[in-house]
Amino acid sequence: MTLEMPNPAAVQLPATIARNERIVDRGFWRKLLKVAGKIPFAEDAAAAYFCAVDPQTPSKVKAILLAALAYFVMPFDVIPDFIVGLGFTDDAAVLAMALTLVAGQIKDSHRKRARAALHIPEPDATSAPI
Repeated sequence: MTLEMPNPAAVQLPATIARNERIVDRGFWRKLLKVAGKIPFAEDAAAAYFCAVDPQTPSKVKAILLAALAYFVMPFDVIPDFIVGLGFTDDAAVLAMALTLVAGQIKDSHRKRARAALHIPEPDATSAPI
């Protein structure tokens, strides 16, 4: 009888996802609402959040988004957030990469919820160029 060792990545991934989910649950909205007026990617971050908590979102997509959102929430990152003009560039880059990887999973409903949460008016469909 041979005893197979579990794949370390397969064992660690659910624990990492759960840790990232706790980090995001504890701090995402507090931080986002605090800095929303200072960052150009607030709506994208909120849409990513709503996609990550959507029960219909595939697990792999949730894992990617939760990792990016946890990076945004964490106080220790490559470029500290308090550095004016540069502080959120690494957060924006990480989020942009995650959104690129899962672009097809961010639905209009996630974006609509993001705009509502941030009190951003809905785009006026009648004023769009033809």
